[in-house]
Amino acid sequence: MVIFILGVRFFKNLYALYKTSLNNEYHIIENQKIVLLQETILPHSFWNTIFINKLDFENGKISTELIAHEKAHLIQKHSLDILFVAVLKIVFWFNPLLFLFEKAIKLNHEFLADEAVNRQFEEISNYQKMLLDIASDKTTVALASTINYLITKKRFVMMTKKESPITVSLKVFGVGIVFVVSLFIFSSEAVAQEVNVNSDNKTGNLYRIESVDKLPEFPGGIEEFYKFVGMNFKIPAEVGKNKIEGKTYMKFVIEKDGSLSNIMVLTDVGYGIGDEVTRVLKLSPKWIAATKDGKAVRVMYSLPIKVEPEK
Repeated sequence: MVIFILGVRFFKNLYALYKTSLNNEYHIIENQKIVLLQETILPHSFWNTIFINKLDFENGKISTELIAHEKAHLIQKHSLDILFVAVLKIVFWFNPLLFLFEKAIKLNHEFLADEAVNRQFEEISNYQKMLLDIASDKTTVALASTINYLITKKRFVMMTKKESPITVSLKVFGVGIVFVVSLFIFSSEAVAQEVNVNSDNKTGNLYRIESVDKLPEFPGGIEEFYKFVGMNFKIPAEVGKNKIEGKTYMKFVIEKDGSLSNIMVLTDVGYGIGDEVTRVLKLSPKWIAATKDGKAVRVMYSLPIKVEPEK
């Protein structure tokens, strides 16, 4: 539901930008499309268009530095980054780190656009004064790059910061080394599909469930298995008394002959439920064993057992 709502808002914002670009007067200046808006708003840009206030434009209040700043965003394709992060925030809306990620990316966009302006005009002090003049304006547009995004001391320092080519090269080389080392440390190749175990006096190759050709099956299917558990499960008195409900996750080995071994409780709701599920699993009839290459094999199997109090 959250993804749906955020997705609708995302496409609504995209459509609003498209509609604004379509329904307002525009000029082509130096091969750049500039849309004139009636709203009192700072210059901002998206995709291939710069949006500015019509009255300010006609009165000559829009400086060439402002236009150059927004044009730098477009040339460097910053809208693609913004769209990418916007999609990530929709899918992974529960991850707060994405908001910091977005903030860092947008601030880096401003560093790059500021650098482009100062390289073109070479008047850093005048450009900084212009930014201070608009710092109090908090007007923002969703999905757009806006010139007054996070006007901070760090941003001003970056405008005057100069690094030697040697320092830059060393930093790039250092990052490359860290990346390569991390790649070797945190990457591993999964070659073995089986491991040796010893459980309930039965020794043999234990396969992962995803590596077999045919999955193990309870006689009659999984629904029959849950019926079997329900018929044999005795709800502990404390569970009914305290109206306890939840899922207990179990793990066990299905042997070549279909019997169950190595029964373990992974997550227990408590109140003796895990022990009772273990007891019931030990009563289970033999399953139809998993097969690989046409032969019966042992597999590790896990599943949840849901417990609900009587209504």
